[in-house]
Amino acid sequence: MIASLAGKVVAIDGAGAVISVSGVGFAVLAPPQTLAGVAVGDDVTWFTSLIVRADALTLYAFGSPAERACFEIVQQSSGIGPKIALAVVSVLGPSGLADAIRREDLAALTRVPGIGRKGAQKMVIELKEKVPVLLAAGATIEDALPAANTWRDQVVSGLEGLGWSVKDAEAAADSVAPMADDDPTVPVAALMRAALRSLARA
Repeated sequence: MIASLAGKVVAIDGAGAVISVSGVGFAVLAPPQTLAGVAVGDDVTWFTSLIVRADALTLYAFGSPAERACFEIVQQSSGIGPKIALAVVSVLGPSGLADAIRREDLAALTRVPGIGRKGAQKMVIELKEKVPVLLAAGATIEDALPAANTWRDQVVSGLEGLGWSVKDAEAAADSVAPMADDDPTVPVAALMRAALRSLARA
């Protein structure tokens, strides 16, 4: 299993990046908060989870062990695959997931694209005993601070990477623009979660 990658970013887009490790380029998919603030040429150390399917090997990368634990644990709930698990990391994060499961907060869980009320109920039942594992992994997120003029591109490209249309992604970015204007230091991940909440309400 590939548990982590330490290398240089050689390519990046809204859904993932390519990390060069000793001359080998690893293509990874990652949540927006992991990609936020990272540029081509940066050295990174990311924690990874390898998903093996009959037709593909897909590597997912995260900025912390807690994010990786969140991604892996949530897939233990029936009906949750890597795509929705990545959305859980993006919208709730480890702490948010642990809190929602512990408090049986179905409203919080259904803010994640692809999770309905029945799915949220199953998650609460099936993941209740996993909350201590999340907390033990250090369920906190170190949100990267956005560069002054790049948050919008990162939010839009991140939403597109999660499957939203360009039109919807642009509209969601518009809805959170006042947050960025009021506080220029607001993390990109916080803007992303707010944008996803606005899409969930639409």
